Amino acid sequence: MPPSGFHHVEIWVADLALVEPSWNWILGELGWELYQNWPAGRSWRVGESYLVVEQSSAVRPGLPYDRMRPGLNHLAVHAPDRTTVDRIHAAAEANGWQPLFAEKYPHAGGPDHYAAYLTDAAGFEIEVVAPEERGPDVEG
Repeated sequence: MPPSGFHHVEIWVADLALVEPSWNWILGELGWELYQNWPAGRSWRVGESYLVVEQSSAVRPGLPYDRMRPGLNHLAVHAPDRTTVDRIHAAAEANGWQPLFAEKYPHAGGPDHYAAYLTDAAGFEIEVVAPEERGPDVEG
C-alpha cells in the first residue's frame, strides 16, 4: 500500500479574485504547479496531492471566514529548507500575505519548529514549515 497523505483539500472562498494571486505565489514558491484552472477556481498540485481554491456557487452567505470558528484553522505545508521559509516570510506582504506571530518568527511553534505563519486577504492561514534540522550523528 502506498504511503498515506491527503488526496486533495478544497477551500471555498467568497472572492476568488481577492485570494488567487496570493495562493498562486506562495504555492509556486514551494514548487506546486497549477493543475486546474476554471472561472470559479484554481488548483495546484504537488506529487499526488492537490489544493483547490474555489468560489463555489454553493457557498452560503453569512459571516466572513474566521479561522477561529469550527472548521479549518490552517493549512500547514512543507518547505524544502529554512532558506525557502525565510524567503517566503520576507516577501509575503508584497504578495498578499500578512505575517502572524511576527515577533516570534521563525519559532512561533516552539524552539525546534521553524515556520512562517501567514494569512491571506480573506483570513485563511498557511503555515510554511522547514524540515527539522538534525545535529551530527554521535557514535557511541
